[in-house]
Amino acid sequence: MLLSRKPNHADREGRVEQDNVSLSPAAIPAPSRQSLRGLDWFIFFLADVQTGFGPFIAVYLTTQKWTQVEIGLVLSIGGIVALIGQMPGGAIIDAAKSERLVAGLAIATIGCCALAYAAMPIFPVVVAAATLHAAASCVLGPAIAAISLGLVGPLAIGERLGRNARFASLGNGVAAAVMGTAGYLLSSRSVFLVTFLLAIPTLIALSRIREHEVDIARCHGEMPREAEDRGDTNIWHLIRQRPLIVFALSVLLLQLANASMMPLMASAVTARSSEWATVLVAFCIVVPQAIVALLSPSVGRKAQAWGRRPLLLIGFAALTIRGLLFATVRDPYLLVLVQVFDGLTAAVFAVMIPLIVADVAFGSGHFNLAQGIVGTAMGIGASMSTALGGYVSDKFGNAMAFTGLSGVAATGLLLILLVMPETRRKGMVAAKEMTG
Repeated sequence: MLLSRKPNHADREGRVEQDNVSLSPAAIPAPSRQSLRGLDWFIFFLADVQTGFGPFIAVYLTTQKWTQVEIGLVLSIGGIVALIGQMPGGAIIDAAKSERLVAGLAIATIGCCALAYAAMPIFPVVVAAATLHAAASCVLGPAIAAISLGLVGPLAIGERLGRNARFASLGNGVAAAVMGTAGYLLSSRSVFLVTFLLAIPTLIALSRIREHEVDIARCHGEMPREAEDRGDTNIWHLIRQRPLIVFALSVLLLQLANASMMPLMASAVTARSSEWATVLVAFCIVVPQAIVALLSPSVGRKAQAWGRRPLLLIGFAALTIRGLLFATVRDPYLLVLVQVFDGLTAAVFAVMIPLIVADVAFGSGHFNLAQGIVGTAMGIGASMSTALGGYVSDKFGNAMAFTGLSGVAATGLLLILLVMPETRRKGMVAAKEMTG
Protein backbone atom coordinates (compact mmCIF):
# COMPACT_ATOMS: atom_id res chain seq x y z
CA MET A 1 0.00 0.00 0.00
CA LEU A 2 1.58 3.26 -1.13
CA LEU A 3 0.25 6.52 0.23
CA SER A 4 1.28 10.09 -0.35
CA ARG A 5 -0.27 13.13 1.26
CA LYS A 6 -0.89 16.50 -0.37
CA PRO A 7 -1.50 19.63 1.68
CA ASN A 8 -5.17 20.52 1.88
CA HIS A 9 -6.27 24.03 2.81
CA ALA A 10 -9.45 22.60 4.30
CA ASP A 11 -7.33 21.20 7.14
CA ARG A 12 -7.15 24.74 8.55
CA GLU A 13 -10.92 24.60 8.94
CA GLY A 14 -10.72 21.42 10.99
CA ARG A 15 -11.20 18.84 8.22
CA VAL A 16 -9.45 15.51 8.42
CA GLU A 17 -6.35 15.32 6.29
CA GLN A 18 -7.24 13.69 2.96
CA ASP A 19 -4.89 11.05 1.63
CA ASN A 20 -4.36 10.28 -2.03
CA VAL A 21 -4.06 6.52 -2.07
CA SER A 22 -2.53 4.41 -4.80
CA LEU A 23 -3.03 0.72 -4.23
CA SER A 24 -1.79 -2.22 -6.21
CA PRO A 25 -4.08 -5.28 -6.15
CA ALA A 26 -1.44 -7.24 -4.25
CA ALA A 27 -1.46 -4.67 -1.44
CA ILE A 28 -5.19 -4.99 -0.75
CA PRO A 29 -6.02 -7.32 2.17
CA ALA A 30 -7.63 -10.58 1.05
CA PRO A 31 -8.67 -12.39 4.23
CA SER A 32 -9.87 -15.96 3.88
CA ARG A 33 -13.49 -16.97 4.12
CA GLN A 34 -12.62 -18.90 7.29
CA SER A 35 -11.34 -15.78 9.05
CA LEU A 36 -14.28 -13.63 7.97
CA ARG A 37 -16.82 -16.25 9.07
CA GLY A 38 -14.88 -16.74 12.29
CA LEU A 39 -15.22 -13.01 13.01
CA ASP A 40 -18.95 -13.16 12.25
CA TRP A 41 -19.58 -15.96 14.73
CA PHE A 42 -17.19 -14.53 17.29
CA ILE A 43 -19.23 -11.32 17.39
CA PHE A 44 -22.51 -13.28 17.46
CA PHE A 45 -21.51 -15.45 20.43
CA LEU A 46 -19.81 -12.57 22.24
CA ALA A 47 -23.09 -10.66 22.10
CA ASP A 48 -24.74 -13.76 23.59
CA VAL A 49 -22.23 -13.81 26.44
CA GLN A 50 -22.55 -10.09 27.20
CA THR A 51 -26.35 -10.26 27.23
CA GLY A 52 -26.18 -12.42 30.36
CA PHE A 53 -24.78 -9.47 32.31
CA GLY A 54 -27.65 -7.12 31.47
CA PRO A 55 -30.90 -6.83 33.47
CA PHE A 56 -30.55 -10.47 34.53
CA ILE A 57 -28.06 -9.45 37.23
CA ALA A 58 -30.63 -7.38 39.11
CA VAL A 59 -33.26 -10.13 38.76
CA TYR A 60 -30.86 -12.82 39.99
CA LEU A 61 -29.53 -10.87 42.96
CA THR A 62 -33.07 -9.96 43.98
CA THR A 63 -33.95 -13.66 44.14
CA GLN A 64 -30.89 -14.12 46.36
CA LYS A 65 -32.40 -11.69 48.92
CA TRP A 66 -30.07 -8.82 48.11
CA THR A 67 -31.30 -5.34 48.96
CA GLN A 68 -31.76 -2.72 46.24
CA VAL A 69 -28.94 -0.70 47.83
CA GLU A 70 -26.53 -3.63 47.50
CA ILE A 71 -27.61 -4.32 43.93
CA GLY A 72 -27.25 -0.64 43.05
CA LEU A 73 -23.78 -0.54 44.58
CA VAL A 74 -22.59 -3.52 42.54
CA LEU A 75 -24.00 -2.06 39.32
CA SER A 76 -22.44 1.32 40.11
CA ILE A 77 -19.02 -0.24 40.71
CA GLY A 78 -19.23 -2.03 37.37
CA GLY A 79 -20.30 1.17 35.65
CA ILE A 80 -17.46 3.21 37.15
CA VAL A 81 -14.85 0.61 36.17
CA ALA A 82 -16.31 0.45 32.64
CA LEU A 83 -16.09 4.24 32.36
CA ILE A 84 -12.55 4.77 33.63
CA GLY A 85 -11.29 1.68 31.78
CA GLN A 86 -12.18 2.86 28.26
CA MET A 87 -8.92 4.66 27.46
CA PRO A 88 -6.62 2.17 29.25
CA GLY A 89 -8.44 -0.63 27.42
CA GLY A 90 -7.79 1.02 24.06
CA ALA A 91 -4.15 1.64 24.99
CA ILE A 92 -3.74 -2.06 25.89
CA ILE A 93 -5.01 -3.10 22.44
CA ASP A 94 -2.68 -0.59 20.76
CA ALA A 95 0.26 -2.10 22.66
CA ALA A 96 -0.75 -5.72 22.09
CA LYS A 97 1.16 -7.99 19.73
CA SER A 98 -1.88 -10.25 19.31
CA GLU A 99 -5.41 -8.84 19.51
CA ARG A 100 -6.77 -12.39 19.35
CA LEU A 101 -4.87 -13.37 22.49
CA VAL A 102 -6.10 -10.33 24.44
CA ALA A 103 -9.68 -10.96 23.30
CA GLY A 104 -9.42 -14.64 24.26
CA LEU A 105 -8.18 -13.81 27.77
CA ALA A 106 -10.98 -11.27 28.19
CA ILE A 107 -13.63 -13.81 27.15
CA ALA A 108 -12.20 -16.43 29.52
CA THR A 109 -12.33 -13.84 32.32
CA ILE A 110 -15.96 -13.01 31.58
CA GLY A 111 -16.88 -16.71 31.52
CA CYS A 112 -15.29 -17.18 34.95
CA CYS A 113 -17.15 -14.11 36.23
CA ALA A 114 -20.46 -15.64 35.11
CA LEU A 115 -19.58 -18.88 36.90
CA ALA A 116 -18.72 -16.90 40.04
CA TYR A 117 -22.15 -15.20 39.99
CA ALA A 118 -23.84 -18.62 39.77
CA ALA A 119 -21.65 -20.41 42.31
CA MET A 120 -21.16 -17.85 45.11
CA PRO A 121 -23.62 -14.92 45.08
CA ILE A 122 -22.02 -13.27 48.12
CA PHE A 123 -21.03 -9.62 48.19
CA PRO A 124 -17.20 -9.85 47.89
CA VAL A 125 -17.36 -12.41 45.07
CA VAL A 126 -20.03 -10.52 43.14
CA VAL A 127 -18.15 -7.20 43.46
CA ALA A 128 -14.95 -8.83 42.23
CA ALA A 129 -16.83 -10.48 39.34
CA ALA A 130 -18.52 -7.19 38.37
CA THR A 131 -15.17 -5.39 38.43
CA LEU A 132 -13.39 -8.01 36.32
CA HIS A 133 -16.27 -8.23 33.86
CA ALA A 134 -16.28 -4.45 33.34
CA ALA A 135 -12.49 -4.37 32.92
CA ALA A 136 -12.54 -7.24 30.39
CA SER A 137 -15.33 -5.58 28.42
CA CYS A 138 -13.21 -2.44 28.07
CA VAL A 139 -10.75 -4.31 25.83
CA LEU A 140 -13.27 -6.37 23.87
CA GLY A 141 -14.88 -3.47 22.00
CA PRO A 142 -11.55 -2.07 20.76
CA ALA A 143 -10.32 -5.60 20.05
CA ILE A 144 -13.23 -6.34 17.70
CA ALA A 145 -12.72 -3.11 15.77
CA ALA A 146 -8.95 -3.67 15.67
CA ILE A 147 -9.27 -7.26 14.40
CA SER A 148 -11.76 -6.06 11.78
CA LEU A 149 -9.44 -3.30 10.60
CA GLY A 150 -6.48 -5.68 10.63
CA LEU A 151 -8.37 -8.20 8.49
CA VAL A 152 -9.99 -6.03 5.81
CA GLY A 153 -8.02 -2.75 5.90
CA PRO A 154 -9.31 0.83 5.76
CA LEU A 155 -10.95 0.52 2.32
CA ALA A 156 -13.46 -2.15 3.36
CA ILE A 157 -13.87 -1.27 7.04
CA GLY A 158 -17.22 0.48 6.58
CA GLU A 159 -18.94 -2.58 5.15
CA ARG A 160 -17.20 -4.84 7.69
CA LEU A 161 -18.43 -2.73 10.62
CA GLY A 162 -21.96 -2.90 9.23
CA ARG A 163 -21.70 -6.69 9.16
CA ASN A 164 -20.33 -6.67 12.71
CA ALA A 165 -23.35 -4.67 13.90
CA ARG A 166 -25.73 -7.13 12.20
CA PHE A 167 -24.23 -10.18 13.94
CA ALA A 168 -24.07 -8.38 17.30
CA SER A 169 -27.74 -7.46 17.02
CA LEU A 170 -28.72 -11.01 16.07
CA GLY A 171 -26.67 -12.35 18.97
CA ASN A 172 -28.35 -9.99 21.43
CA GLY A 173 -31.81 -10.98 20.25
CA VAL A 174 -31.19 -14.73 20.32
CA ALA A 175 -29.46 -14.57 23.71
CA ALA A 176 -32.24 -12.52 25.29
CA ALA A 177 -34.81 -15.11 24.14
CA VAL A 178 -32.71 -18.12 25.25
CA MET A 179 -31.76 -16.67 28.62
CA GLY A 180 -35.25 -15.40 29.31
CA THR A 181 -36.62 -18.87 28.60
CA ALA A 182 -33.96 -20.53 30.76
CA GLY A 183 -34.67 -18.14 33.60
CA TYR A 184 -38.41 -18.78 33.36
CA LEU A 185 -38.27 -22.58 33.03
CA LEU A 186 -35.32 -23.25 35.33
CA SER A 187 -34.08 -20.42 37.54
CA SER A 188 -32.40 -17.03 37.32
CA ARG A 189 -29.13 -18.76 38.28
CA SER A 190 -29.26 -20.76 35.05
CA VAL A 191 -28.76 -17.57 33.04
CA PHE A 192 -25.18 -17.32 34.28
CA LEU A 193 -24.50 -21.01 33.69
CA VAL A 194 -25.69 -20.53 30.09
CA THR A 195 -23.43 -17.47 29.83
CA PHE A 196 -20.45 -19.51 31.01
CA LEU A 197 -21.19 -22.26 28.49
CA LEU A 198 -21.55 -19.72 25.66
CA ALA A 199 -17.99 -18.55 26.28
CA ILE A 200 -16.82 -21.87 24.80
CA PRO A 201 -18.21 -21.40 21.25
CA THR A 202 -17.07 -17.77 21.46
CA LEU A 203 -13.47 -18.91 21.95
CA ILE A 204 -13.83 -21.53 19.21
CA ALA A 205 -15.06 -18.89 16.76
CA LEU A 206 -12.16 -16.61 17.73
CA SER A 207 -9.69 -19.42 17.03
CA ARG A 208 -11.06 -19.66 13.47
CA ILE A 209 -9.65 -16.21 12.69
CA ARG A 210 -6.20 -16.85 11.27
CA GLU A 211 -3.53 -14.97 13.18
CA HIS A 212 -1.32 -14.25 10.17
CA GLU A 213 -4.22 -12.57 8.34
CA VAL A 214 -4.71 -9.97 11.10
CA ASP A 215 -2.15 -7.29 10.21
CA ILE A 216 -0.86 -5.77 13.46
CA ALA A 217 0.03 -2.41 11.91
CA ARG A 218 -3.47 -2.00 10.52
CA CYS A 219 -4.98 -3.13 13.86
CA HIS A 220 -3.32 -0.17 15.55
CA GLY A 221 -4.16 2.27 12.77
CA GLU A 222 -0.56 2.58 11.57
CA MET A 223 0.54 3.39 8.05
CA PRO A 224 2.36 0.54 6.28
CA ARG A 225 6.15 0.64 6.58
CA GLU A 226 6.53 1.32 2.87
CA ALA A 227 4.30 4.42 3.04
CA GLU A 228 6.06 7.66 2.13
CA ASP A 229 4.29 9.51 4.94
CA ARG A 230 3.53 7.36 7.97
CA GLY A 231 1.76 10.23 9.73
CA ASP A 232 2.33 11.82 13.10
CA THR A 233 2.25 9.08 15.75
CA ASN A 234 2.48 11.51 18.67
CA ILE A 235 -0.44 10.84 21.00
CA TRP A 236 -0.96 14.53 21.71
CA HIS A 237 -1.31 15.23 18.00
CA LEU A 238 -4.17 12.70 17.93
CA ILE A 239 -5.93 14.09 21.00
CA ARG A 240 -5.79 17.65 19.64
CA GLN A 241 -7.45 16.73 16.35
CA ARG A 242 -10.58 18.82 16.03
CA PRO A 243 -12.69 16.12 14.33
CA LEU A 244 -12.02 13.71 17.20
CA ILE A 245 -12.95 16.31 19.82
CA VAL A 246 -16.13 17.34 18.01
CA PHE A 247 -17.16 13.75 17.43
CA ALA A 248 -16.54 12.79 21.08
CA LEU A 249 -18.73 15.72 22.14
CA SER A 250 -21.43 14.66 19.68
CA VAL A 251 -21.58 11.08 21.00
CA LEU A 252 -21.71 12.48 24.55
CA LEU A 253 -24.83 14.40 23.49
CA LEU A 254 -26.14 11.26 21.77
CA GLN A 255 -25.94 9.22 24.96
CA LEU A 256 -27.16 12.12 27.08
CA ALA A 257 -30.32 12.19 24.95
CA ASN A 258 -30.71 8.44 24.40
CA ALA A 259 -29.75 6.50 27.53
CA SER A 260 -32.72 7.47 29.71
CA MET A 261 -35.40 7.37 26.99
CA MET A 262 -36.03 3.64 27.23
CA PRO A 263 -36.29 3.48 31.06
CA LEU A 264 -38.64 6.49 31.08
CA MET A 265 -40.73 5.00 28.30
CA ALA A 266 -40.94 1.66 30.16
CA SER A 267 -42.23 3.49 33.24
CA ALA A 268 -44.79 5.34 31.14
CA VAL A 269 -46.00 2.11 29.50
CA THR A 270 -46.34 0.42 32.89
CA ALA A 271 -48.42 3.33 34.19
CA ARG A 272 -50.74 3.27 31.15
CA SER A 273 -51.05 -0.49 30.58
CA SER A 274 -49.70 -2.46 33.52
CA GLU A 275 -51.24 -5.74 32.32
CA TRP A 276 -49.32 -5.76 29.02
CA ALA A 277 -46.31 -3.72 30.14
CA THR A 278 -43.81 -6.59 30.11
CA VAL A 279 -44.82 -7.72 26.62
CA LEU A 280 -44.81 -4.17 25.23
CA VAL A 281 -41.40 -3.38 26.71
CA ALA A 282 -40.04 -6.63 25.27
CA PHE A 283 -41.30 -5.64 21.82
CA CYS A 284 -39.75 -2.19 22.29
CA ILE A 285 -36.39 -3.93 22.79
CA VAL A 286 -36.79 -6.42 19.94
CA VAL A 287 -37.89 -3.91 17.27
CA PRO A 288 -34.68 -1.81 17.34
CA GLN A 289 -32.53 -4.95 17.32
CA ALA A 290 -34.35 -6.16 14.20
CA ILE A 291 -33.86 -2.78 12.52
CA VAL A 292 -30.14 -2.80 13.35
CA ALA A 293 -29.74 -6.31 11.94
CA LEU A 294 -31.57 -5.28 8.78
CA LEU A 295 -29.95 -1.90 8.10
CA SER A 296 -26.39 -2.02 9.45
CA PRO A 297 -24.70 -3.49 6.34
CA SER A 298 -26.45 -0.85 4.19
CA VAL A 299 -25.23 1.88 6.56
CA GLY A 300 -21.64 0.68 6.05
CA ARG A 301 -22.00 0.79 2.27
CA LYS A 302 -23.73 4.18 2.23
CA ALA A 303 -21.02 5.62 4.47
CA GLN A 304 -18.50 4.83 1.75
CA ALA A 305 -20.71 6.28 -1.00
CA TRP A 306 -22.27 9.32 0.71
CA GLY A 307 -19.72 10.15 3.38
CA ARG A 308 -20.14 10.11 7.15
CA ARG A 309 -21.96 13.39 7.89
CA PRO A 310 -25.25 12.61 6.07
CA LEU A 311 -25.68 9.41 8.06
CA LEU A 312 -24.80 11.13 11.34
CA LEU A 313 -27.47 13.73 10.60
CA ILE A 314 -30.00 10.96 9.91
CA GLY A 315 -29.13 9.26 13.21
CA PHE A 316 -29.53 12.43 15.28
CA ALA A 317 -32.71 13.42 13.42
CA ALA A 318 -34.26 10.01 14.18
CA LEU A 319 -33.38 10.41 17.88
CA THR A 320 -34.88 13.91 17.95
CA ILE A 321 -38.13 12.69 16.37
CA ARG A 322 -38.28 9.72 18.74
CA GLY A 323 -38.09 11.99 21.79
CA LEU A 324 -40.84 14.25 20.48
CA LEU A 325 -43.10 11.27 19.70
CA PHE A 326 -42.53 9.80 23.18
CA ALA A 327 -43.60 13.18 24.59
CA THR A 328 -46.83 13.32 22.58
CA VAL A 329 -47.99 9.73 21.87
CA ARG A 330 -50.31 8.38 24.55
CA ASP A 331 -51.27 4.99 23.12
CA PRO A 332 -48.80 2.45 24.63
CA TYR A 333 -49.12 0.21 21.57
CA LEU A 334 -48.04 2.98 19.21
CA LEU A 335 -44.90 3.44 21.28
CA VAL A 336 -43.66 0.14 19.88
CA LEU A 337 -43.78 1.67 16.39
CA VAL A 338 -41.87 4.71 17.64
CA GLN A 339 -38.99 2.37 18.47
CA VAL A 340 -38.31 2.07 14.74
CA PHE A 341 -36.53 5.41 15.11
CA ASP A 342 -34.41 3.93 17.91
CA GLY A 343 -33.37 1.14 15.56
CA LEU A 344 -32.42 3.67 12.88
CA THR A 345 -30.25 5.65 15.30
CA ALA A 346 -28.66 2.47 16.67
CA ALA A 347 -27.91 1.15 13.17
CA VAL A 348 -26.20 4.42 12.20
CA PHE A 349 -24.04 4.79 15.28
CA ALA A 350 -23.13 1.11 15.64
CA VAL A 351 -21.25 1.58 12.37
CA MET A 352 -20.32 5.26 12.48
CA ILE A 353 -18.58 5.37 15.85
CA PRO A 354 -15.72 2.95 15.07
CA LEU A 355 -15.68 4.03 11.41
CA ILE A 356 -15.17 7.74 12.13
CA VAL A 357 -12.58 6.92 14.79
CA ALA A 358 -10.76 4.86 12.15
CA ASP A 359 -10.94 7.82 9.74
CA VAL A 360 -9.49 10.24 12.24
CA ALA A 361 -6.92 7.98 13.90
CA PHE A 362 -5.62 5.95 10.96
CA GLY A 363 -1.93 6.71 10.51
CA SER A 364 -1.43 7.64 14.17
CA GLY A 365 -0.88 4.12 15.52
CA HIS A 366 -3.36 4.93 18.30
CA PHE A 367 -6.67 3.83 16.73
CA ASN A 368 -7.77 1.91 19.81
CA LEU A 369 -6.85 4.66 22.24
CA ALA A 370 -9.00 7.00 20.13
CA GLN A 371 -11.83 4.46 20.50
CA GLY A 372 -11.32 4.67 24.26
CA ILE A 373 -11.60 8.46 24.20
CA VAL A 374 -14.90 8.31 22.36
CA GLY A 375 -16.08 5.45 24.59
CA THR A 376 -15.36 7.55 27.68
CA ALA A 377 -17.45 10.39 26.26
CA MET A 378 -20.28 7.92 25.63
CA GLY A 379 -20.09 6.63 29.20
CA ILE A 380 -20.19 10.13 30.67
CA GLY A 381 -23.21 11.01 28.55
CA ALA A 382 -25.07 7.83 29.55
CA SER A 383 -24.34 8.38 33.25
CA MET A 384 -25.58 11.96 33.12
CA SER A 385 -28.67 10.99 31.11
CA THR A 386 -30.20 8.62 33.64
CA ALA A 387 -29.80 11.11 36.48
CA LEU A 388 -30.96 14.12 34.46
CA GLY A 389 -33.88 12.32 32.81
CA GLY A 390 -35.10 10.91 36.10
CA TYR A 391 -34.89 14.28 37.85
CA VAL A 392 -36.81 16.15 35.13
CA SER A 393 -39.43 13.40 34.97
CA ASP A 394 -40.01 13.52 38.73
CA LYS A 395 -40.24 17.32 38.81
CA PHE A 396 -42.06 18.14 35.56
CA GLY A 397 -43.44 14.88 34.16
CA ASN A 398 -42.48 12.46 31.41
CA ALA A 399 -43.59 14.71 28.56
CA MET A 400 -41.21 17.46 29.62
CA ALA A 401 -38.39 14.97 30.14
CA PHE A 402 -38.81 13.53 26.65
CA THR A 403 -39.00 17.02 25.14
CA GLY A 404 -35.80 18.01 26.90
CA LEU A 405 -34.01 14.86 25.74
CA SER A 406 -35.21 15.58 22.21
CA GLY A 407 -33.71 19.07 22.54
CA VAL A 408 -30.36 17.54 23.51
CA ALA A 409 -30.51 15.33 20.41
CA ALA A 410 -31.31 18.38 18.27
CA THR A 411 -28.22 20.09 19.72
CA GLY A 412 -26.14 17.11 18.61
CA LEU A 413 -27.68 17.38 15.14
CA LEU A 414 -26.69 21.06 14.93
CA LEU A 415 -23.17 20.24 16.12
CA ILE A 416 -22.77 17.73 13.27
CA LEU A 417 -24.35 20.11 10.75
CA LEU A 418 -22.33 23.21 11.65
CA VAL A 419 -19.05 22.03 13.16
CA MET A 420 -18.27 18.39 12.35
CA PRO A 421 -16.09 17.97 9.24
CA GLU A 422 -16.45 15.14 6.76
CA THR A 423 -13.91 12.47 7.72
CA ARG A 424 -14.13 10.11 4.74
CA ARG A 425 -10.76 10.08 2.99
CA LYS A 426 -11.23 11.02 -0.66
CA GLY A 427 -8.18 9.16 -1.84
CA MET A 428 -9.45 5.95 -0.26
CA VAL A 429 -12.77 6.38 -2.03
CA ALA A 430 -10.97 6.64 -5.36
CA ALA A 431 -8.90 3.56 -4.54
CA LYS A 432 -12.02 1.65 -3.54
CA GLU A 433 -13.64 2.51 -6.88
CA MET A 434 -10.54 1.39 -8.80
CA THR A 435 -10.49 -1.97 -7.01
CA GLY A 436 -14.24 -2.54 -7.47
